[in-house]
Amino acid sequence: MYGSTRSLGAPQPLRVVRRPVPSGPLALEGGDFEALFEAEYSSVVAVAARVLRERSAAEDVAQEVFLDFHLRYPNGHQTAAGWLRLAAAHLALNRMRGDRRRSRRELKVDDEHQTDDTPETAALASETRHEVQGALGRLKRRHAALLILRYSGLSYSEVATALAIPVSQVGVRLRRAEAALRKEVERDRIAPSL
Repeated sequence: MYGSTRSLGAPQPLRVVRRPVPSGPLALEGGDFEALFEAEYSSVVAVAARVLRERSAAEDVAQEVFLDFHLRYPNGHQTAAGWLRLAAAHLALNRMRGDRRRSRRELKVDDEHQTDDTPETAALASETRHEVQGALGRLKRRHAALLILRYSGLSYSEVATALAIPVSQVGVRLRRAEAALRKEVERDRIAPSL
């Protein structure tokens, strides 16, 4: 946490214990917030990691999301799990967009040409990931959030809960979001941006 003088030492492996989170309005007195944290932390990190592709950055996002949740809803929230996952998707997208803007600024300053010493297949995979991440960052927020939640392993039901939409709408909206993503990736391939 900010301002802490305690040394954290070497990172410890995560041990996630799934505990049932009370349904209905959560009263986060005592250990209920801790139970929510333990039950949902790994899924919140997974959602953020899906966007950021870096575990430590995803853990930072998860910490901010849980802190924000606790500050906004000290007495709990009916759809806490969905709120946490959606907030992680949004915050991770914001981070990714900020990183992209910073990279552009740095590229303007640093005109050195970099060579890629990796094998061709690794370079192609990296380029494809970069294209998809860039396109994801340009999508409408609702499309990007839907894609991130679904491809982070959430079921249609969980996605519907997180986005507060009917389950019957998830498939339709997912197809629209995928089409928008494909269009953005193709647009990059036709006219690459600098």
